[in-house]
Amino acid sequence: MAHTRISMYMPPDLDPTKAAIACGCRALPKLNEELQSNELLTRQKALVALCDLMHDPEYVYEAISIGCLKSLKALLRDGNNLVRIKTTEVLHIMATHNVGRVGFLDQGVIADLSFLLNDHQVVCRENLHQAYKHLAQLPEGARGIVSSGLIPSLVWKLQTENEYIQELILDTLAPCLREDASEALNSQAVPYFKEKLLSDSPQIRSKAARALIAISVPLEGKNQVWQHNVIPVLVELLVDPDEEVQANVAGALMNAAVTTEGKYAALDANAIGPLMELLCSKPTTKVILNATKALTMLAEAPEGRQSLQAHLSTFQRLLMHDMEAIRRAAQVAIKVIEWKP
Repeated sequence: MAHTRISMYMPPDLDPTKAAIACGCRALPKLNEELQSNELLTRQKALVALCDLMHDPEYVYEAISIGCLKSLKALLRDGNNLVRIKTTEVLHIMATHNVGRVGFLDQGVIADLSFLLNDHQVVCRENLHQAYKHLAQLPEGARGIVSSGLIPSLVWKLQTENEYIQELILDTLAPCLREDASEALNSQAVPYFKEKLLSDSPQIRSKAARALIAISVPLEGKNQVWQHNVIPVLVELLVDPDEEVQANVAGALMNAAVTTEGKYAALDANAIGPLMELLCSKPTTKVILNATKALTMLAEAPEGRQSLQAHLSTFQRLLMHDMEAIRRAAQVAIKVIEWKP
């Protein structure tokens, strides 16, 4: 005969670490109230629940519209480690959505997040830099980070953070420097990027080279890359086993070789040989495109043009490439190499 028994265990689908979510349109307003609770456990449970909900952009939009960002900004200064960790996690998840990034800009989240740049919890800092990385993908977000005066701090953090956070910082800096490189140039970013080119991590080498592409767009950046003797390091990395490193290094050389000093520094470092090897080894289209453009810059110098005349057949083969951008780059290269004064 069956007996009725009440289990002593929690139901299998109930997570005791999450706040109970109200039904329908009351769910997020209730959680927002709990974020402002004086009870530590209530705040923690509400944040855990929000982490799940914020994967849906519709919930992100609603959360912003009812004022959750204001509550979350206040929690960034909470004395409890878990509260700060979960708050930055919520903000990181929100930043993966365009509506979240726009909300950050409208409500000044960038400056509030910067309060945790020196937080003793590594996870807090990782979440913070993840949020900045996603925000920087939006041109308005990159400009917002620059206008907040954070570039010098981010450059400095390259010296003190672990490798994973260094990657995130470099991912953030590259689009920011495309918007405005002046603060980074004034903060000695070029020597720091040069140091990162020597990292054991291919990801850091690649991202440092990408940051150098961005910072060497303005003339002052080109000059600093030459003055800090970065060009010989870039040439050495053209034979790096990682193709993304090769592509970004070739792109950095392309920008640096626009000036006369940059051209001759690259020629003195024997850049033509490894750049031609990249064209002949059938790498990715990004490598071919950047290497072709870098060689075009070197061909503008008489010595470079003379050396490259023996390789015209290689550029002529690129005229048959599937990618239109590479065909155009090859046409320009051939025109420059064949030019006679």
